[in-house]
Amino acid sequence: MKKQWGLTISLVLFVFGVMMAAVILTGVIFIILSIIGVSFSEHAQQDYIGGRPFGMILSMMAVSILLGTTIAAFFSKKALKPIRQVINATRRIAEGDFNTRVELKGMYELEELSSSFNKMAQELSSVESLRRDFINNFSHEFKTPIVSIRGFAKLLKEGVVSDDEKQEYLGIIITESERLAVLSTNVLNLSKYESLETIADKTPFRVDEQIRRAIVIIEPEWSAKDLDVDVEMDAVTYNGNADLTQQIWLNLIDNAVKYSNPDGNIIIRLKHANGGICFIIKDNGIGMDEQTISRIFDKFYQGDSSRTKPGNGLGLTIIKRIVDLYGGKIDVKSELGVGSEFSVWLPTV
Repeated sequence: MKKQWGLTISLVLFVFGVMMAAVILTGVIFIILSIIGVSFSEHAQQDYIGGRPFGMILSMMAVSILLGTTIAAFFSKKALKPIRQVINATRRIAEGDFNTRVELKGMYELEELSSSFNKMAQELSSVESLRRDFINNFSHEFKTPIVSIRGFAKLLKEGVVSDDEKQEYLGIIITESERLAVLSTNVLNLSKYESLETIADKTPFRVDEQIRRAIVIIEPEWSAKDLDVDVEMDAVTYNGNADLTQQIWLNLIDNAVKYSNPDGNIIIRLKHANGGICFIIKDNGIGMDEQTISRIFDKFYQGDSSRTKPGNGLGLTIIKRIVDLYGGKIDVKSELGVGSEFSVWLPTV
């Protein structure tokens, strides 16, 4: 196993080495000068004070300082090379090159610096990718309904449509307007939740009753698909923010209905578990592949790339943020063509 020297020990050894080298070289120089006939005896005798040859000592000190400075300046270039690498890499990061990495070997502190720098660069790269995806997806989600509204409004303005077409176009305009309103609300909510550090306004409320209300609210959607909703819940009282937790159940139930096949079934469970409450919702719908599962909580990400399903890809992102604020966990299991299962655990403390 390669021995790693700490930065402090290395600096001490470097200074000690420079000092020893300067002293040795100074001694060698004076010996050589003595050999070639340069005598310091007369000067030494004149400078004796209390038995010490101060002239010779001062001369040796001056030479040692000069040599030490020269040696330190020469070897410091190599010693400072890792720092210069980090400076150059930081400059490239500042210019937008987030693929920059540094590899510093040897001392423990330098390897730690290298590892931390590379992690920072990776995080910045991920944030930049998310930013680009956010802008692209938001632009798409925002532009599509606006283009649709504008197109049908122009047709209505031209006045060459039948009454049936007029009602159809007005219906589309209303639907797209509602879609924009939902998108704006979700973006504002996500922005608000991301700025929160803790959950305020906590009060006790019945979670099972809250979930039943969410099921009733979405009843028209699951009834239209003839879905069988199997509900089994313990009576659970939870101390939290009722408005925030309501969004968890509404989004998860709505997603289960949205991605279920007609005549399918949805299983909903609620119970106490591991010092908290556990909510489970399972469907036998279209399911998800591994790539979709890995990105399901990203902003605006939709596993249905054809966008045939309604939604804007913010619902699960909002759920994840709310669960994180509670200090809870959300897990997903899914398989294409089999269905998906989401489980949410919230601590009671």
